[in-house]
Amino acid sequence: MYRNILLPTDGSKLSEEAVKRGVELAKSINAKITGLYVMLKPSAGDIWDVWAPENTEEGKMFRTKFEASFECTAANYISVIENTAKEAGVSCECFYVKGESPSDEIIKAAKDKGCDLIFMASHGRGGIGAFLGSVTTKVLAGSNISVLAHR
Repeated sequence: MYRNILLPTDGSKLSEEAVKRGVELAKSINAKITGLYVMLKPSAGDIWDVWAPENTEEGKMFRTKFEASFECTAANYISVIENTAKEAGVSCECFYVKGESPSDEIIKAAKDKGCDLIFMASHGRGGIGAFLGSVTTKVLAGSNISVLAHR
C-alpha cells in the first residue's frame, strides 16, 4: 500500500484535523509521514515595497523581521505534525518551503520526497465555499501521485 504520506498543512483547524487522520492512517498501514508547510513568497511590488523599498535600511530590517516571523509560523505549524506523529509512534520528517503556488510546492515536495500519497484537508484557510478548496483542487488536477482529501 502506501509507504510515505505527505501531510501538507496551512495551520487551519481543518488542516490540523487532516493531520490527525493522516497520522492515524500512516500508523494503521505502517507508513511514514512527510510534513510540509508552504509559505507564499512575497512578490515584487508587494505593499511593503511602498512602505520600505528593498535598498533602504528600513527595508532590510523589515525583511529580516518578516523572515523571522515566517520561521516562527512555519515551526508552529510543523510542530503540530511532528507532535501528532510522535504521540502515535509514527516516523516523521517535516520541512517548509517558500513558493509562488502552494499546490505546485505540494506536488513538487511529494515527488522530491518519494511520497506515494498526498493526504490533505479538503479546505484550508480559504474556507468552505465549494466542494473542495482551490489548493486541493489544483493538487488533485496536477498530481500524478494519489491524493486523499479529508473532509
